Amino acid sequence: MEIKLKINGIIKDLTIKDGEYLQKALQKIGYLNVRKACETGSCGVCTVLLDGTPTLSCSTLAIRGVGKEIRTLEGEKVEVEKFAKVLTSEGADQCGYCSPGFTLTVIAMKRELSSPTIEDIKHYLTGNLCRCTGYMGQLRAVKKYMEVK
Repeated sequence: MEIKLKINGIIKDLTIKDGEYLQKALQKIGYLNVRKACETGSCGVCTVLLDGTPTLSCSTLAIRGVGKEIRTLEGEKVEVEKFAKVLTSEGADQCGYCSPGFTLTVIAMKRELSSPTIEDIKHYLTGNLCRCTGYMGQLRAVKKYMEVK
């Protein structure tokens, strides 16, 4: 099946199979930061922004992206750089495998919530799992990033 997806502001023509998930479709055309992990919608590694909302691409059919704006890490360079600086300054950087999905979720949260508490942040990030660091450094970094203009 032929579809058109708007990814980071650019219309892309894709050939997908019936039932193909967005994560696989995006990887096929070179968006390698849309990673695969649990494939059950439980870990947040595959998160993309679909019309600004964090969306698990491993459990979203590619066809559902038609007519919507899909944003990947590559489409959020300015905010990604700001957040990366805060993460490293707080010593909360990690192996990087879960970082794209985590980062996109944090960017969406910043756009949606003003002055979130630590509890608000924890709630918003519930679906993002990290296997290699403790969450306290990440929480400090996210709280600090929320204050960055």
